[in-house]
Amino acid sequence: MAAKSENIGFDPDLLRNKYREERDKRLRTDGNDQYKEVEGDFKYFVEDPYVEKIEKSPENLITEVVIIGGGFGGILAASRLRMSGVDDFKIIEKGGNFGGTWYWNRYPGASCDIESYIYFPLLEETGFIPKHKYTNAPETLEYIGKISEKFNLSENAIFQTEVTEVVWLENEGLWKILTNKGDDIRAKYVVHSNGPLNRPKLPAIEGINDFKGHTFHTSRWDYQYTGGSSKGNLENLKDKKVAIIGTGATAVQCIPHLGEAAKELYVFQRTPSSIDERNNSETDEEWFTKLKPGWHNERRENFEGFLTGNFQQKDLVNDGWTEIFRTILGSIRSSAPSKITMFLWFLGGLFTRDFYKKGIKNYLMDKFISHVGEDNLMNKVEMVDFEKMEKIRARAEEVVNDPNTAESLKPYYRQFCKRPCFHDENLKTYNRESVTLVDTDGKGLDKITEKGIYFDGKEYEVDCIIFATGFEVGTEYTRRSGYEIVGKNNLSISEKWKDGLVTYHGMHCRGFPNTFFFGPAQGGFTANYTHSLDEQSIHLSYILDKMRKEGKNYVEASEEAEKNWVDTVIEKARNMQAFQESCTPGYYNNEGKPNTSPQNNPYGGGSLEFFSLMKKWRKKGSLDGLEVQINSFN
Repeated sequence: MAAKSENIGFDPDLLRNKYREERDKRLRTDGNDQYKEVEGDFKYFVEDPYVEKIEKSPENLITEVVIIGGGFGGILAASRLRMSGVDDFKIIEKGGNFGGTWYWNRYPGASCDIESYIYFPLLEETGFIPKHKYTNAPETLEYIGKISEKFNLSENAIFQTEVTEVVWLENEGLWKILTNKGDDIRAKYVVHSNGPLNRPKLPAIEGINDFKGHTFHTSRWDYQYTGGSSKGNLENLKDKKVAIIGTGATAVQCIPHLGEAAKELYVFQRTPSSIDERNNSETDEEWFTKLKPGWHNERRENFEGFLTGNFQQKDLVNDGWTEIFRTILGSIRSSAPSKITMFLWFLGGLFTRDFYKKGIKNYLMDKFISHVGEDNLMNKVEMVDFEKMEKIRARAEEVVNDPNTAESLKPYYRQFCKRPCFHDENLKTYNRESVTLVDTDGKGLDKITEKGIYFDGKEYEVDCIIFATGFEVGTEYTRRSGYEIVGKNNLSISEKWKDGLVTYHGMHCRGFPNTFFFGPAQGGFTANYTHSLDEQSIHLSYILDKMRKEGKNYVEASEEAEKNWVDTVIEKARNMQAFQESCTPGYYNNEGKPNTSPQNNPYGGGSLEFFSLMKKWRKKGSLDGLEVQINSFN
């Protein structure tokens, strides 16, 4: 083992071994199967606690566009369509209002870890001024309401309704959309904007049905039971013993409020989160109102530039995300000849030798490799990552009084094995006498009993169990969306994608005409997800406007274009498997079973490159790769 360097303050070999040990103890053979689907006896976990149920008569209608999903993707699609002159559309949303993940996630402390000035889309169009650099759930819902009001979206909405099936009617040239409320809606076009984080998941713990106390999932927070609001003040918990299962991003935000309110709080942890400083601040309205037209997109692209490896002269956002990449890129650039730019893909290629061996010539001048050396380059990236995570671990030690608790809260994995968290109060909560961290050391829980949670020979009796166990991410599309899509010649989307994703630009799928998919699949993935959704909305609006002007009403990806795009995705794919396999299990690496199919990845060139590619495609004006025609049926 290498001796500890006085210059760096840690032993790299020791950390590599520690990371490996922490990963190994958490590896499971069941992967995503360790979670239960919220159906049957568990269906109450997904019921809407925020509005009264409404009864409505089934609708039978024909409309030009149906948008499935009323989160940011859905309302952006609707807003951009409205801007282009399309008013005949319906938005089908299972919640009681618009909001998507922000409608459901109203737990106390819910907030966004992306700067509000770039996370909120359409800020220049609405004139809205966020109150803080990082927004919270109430303000996000307020802003979604502002967008809805500006573009009159509520009049087009069908709320509290879930789609159950989408079927192509060849003899009508329309899609038939069926719902759980008996609706039969026909549409020329369908936009699937279900969102990647919409279906809660529960751990498959023995005895989960046996508990006699109160339970709920964080995405369906029960304020009738806890009292208070998303701002906290959970006064009904003052005489309650509460358990929360999970310490991911959601738990990081709500644990301080539970710790403040509950008589006793037990936090059950399998893997600690990486928690850095948040340092939120109020918006300087004078600065905001003086921003020049075009500032919003410039700021979003500046943020993306850092996350995709484009070294920017100025960091406009200057937050925890960009700080990570400034440090990494700065370290690498200091070893390189002047004016050499390095492009790094942010979720994995960043740390894999195979990435550099396979794809380095696409991103670096040959002399960079010969000047720096591949091993030296990789070592620099790894060392910067070690240094950053050492600071994260040191912060836990500085803030948390009890040494054993502090040690349990230290994350031993690479920076992007899990989504980084930023919070100023979470770690302090463990200094409360009423708060107990139950570290399962990667094992998970033994069982749930009638009285509470049993782990390692001890039963923790509680009045309430809160599941902060996240959402389904790696499961099949139809399971996450809740409906099947049946296209031409009775081809289902499940059958189409059984051997891997097949799309054109991530949005079109041959065999499913007049259909548009929103999401990161084979497209431009970014941590600032609303940016990607806005780009897709612009693309959708352009295509439909172009077709309308040409008198066309049928669009489908050509066989050649779809094949070529899949080949491009595979060619551009970063070999992330080695990095992901080195990570502790989580939804980033499919619970320790990384995706091995390169075609299931986002576009490997990064979000900015993808957005630029789509912009050039639109500018060309020929709808390349799409078969556009007149359908005689409508």
